[in-house]
Amino acid sequence: MIAVIDYGMGNLRSVAKALESAGANEVKLSSDAGIIQQADKIVLPGVGAIKEAMRELKRLGLIKVINKNIFKKPFLGICLGLQLLFERSEEGGRVRGLGVFKGTVRRFPDKLKVPHMGWNQINIKYQKSPAKAGSRLLLNDEREKTKNTNQKPKISNLFLKNIPDGSYFYFCHSYYAAPQDKNIIAATTDYGLEFASAIRKDNLFACQFHPEKSQSLGLKLLKNFVELK
Repeated sequence: MIAVIDYGMGNLRSVAKALESAGANEVKLSSDAGIIQQADKIVLPGVGAIKEAMRELKRLGLIKVINKNIFKKPFLGICLGLQLLFERSEEGGRVRGLGVFKGTVRRFPDKLKVPHMGWNQINIKYQKSPAKAGSRLLLNDEREKTKNTNQKPKISNLFLKNIPDGSYFYFCHSYYAAPQDKNIIAATTDYGLEFASAIRKDNLFACQFHPEKSQSLGLKLLKNFVELK
């Protein structure tokens, strides 16, 4: 069962429907910590302001269950769900997030039109050094490529399996995450500056773009998540 955390911010039902279209057998929109705890996979979506999101997560008693499970099972953050993972945000003053990762959520410079809305490319990042061929961390289609070559493999996470570098996804946001640890950046996007449009660590993946609004490639990414064991 996939639990989509419902804290009242954003069109969460569209995320649930997209997961079902991507092959999920059971998806539950829930603000019940018990149901979220029992889930095989967890999705934290959302749009809006971090201050209100943190207030609602705290009011519903969901911060503890998120922190307890975030690295224990497949976890997907979408849009605000990515920004919430960081220590703090400039939005509405210095607002604290969940603090899973060190870094700050910053507003785009005034010279840029905000929100950043519409289709834009993601540039998939590369590892500093090739992972060993056959490692379970490598994408299946990267293993053969790295067995007998010095080719640098794409970042090791199955969430981006079969997603071509330079693919277009749909964005709608005025703030962007600036991770302190650059090694967690899975993809970047250019919008007047280069920002982290996706991050990953172990079983966790989070994207600033909306896969549920990104047509076939968005469904492919969600399918990768659904199929994770």
